[in-house]
Amino acid sequence: MLLREAIGSGLRQARTERRRTLRDISRAARVSLGYLSEVERGRKEPSSELLAAICEALGITVPDLLTSVAVEMAGELRRDDVLVPIGQRHAELRLAGRPGSPVGAPASSGGPVASAA
Repeated sequence: MLLREAIGSGLRQARTERRRTLRDISRAARVSLGYLSEVERGRKEPSSELLAAICEALGITVPDLLTSVAVEMAGELRRDDVLVPIGQRHAELRLAGRPGSPVGAPASSGGPVASAA
């Protein structure tokens, strides 16, 4: 799930729990009804100023919304997706030693090496 989708879902949930309409919140937040609908559906990513206005119209704080969004998104992750065996990422992401070398090519050992002394 994308962040904008989770934010939109959180806003919609807060609005429906309060039995408020899109029109009501759009007026209170001074945003068009169509744009608010797009935000709730996760199609538009609101600016921080717009997000604050929508949250204020809903009677919630931005940190509370973002906390609920983080909890929702974290719940989608499986523990196996988060843990990576030590060294695995390093081996998979090894970069070329010289500009122009193919990715994964061994680094050349013949050139000068800068040391952090």
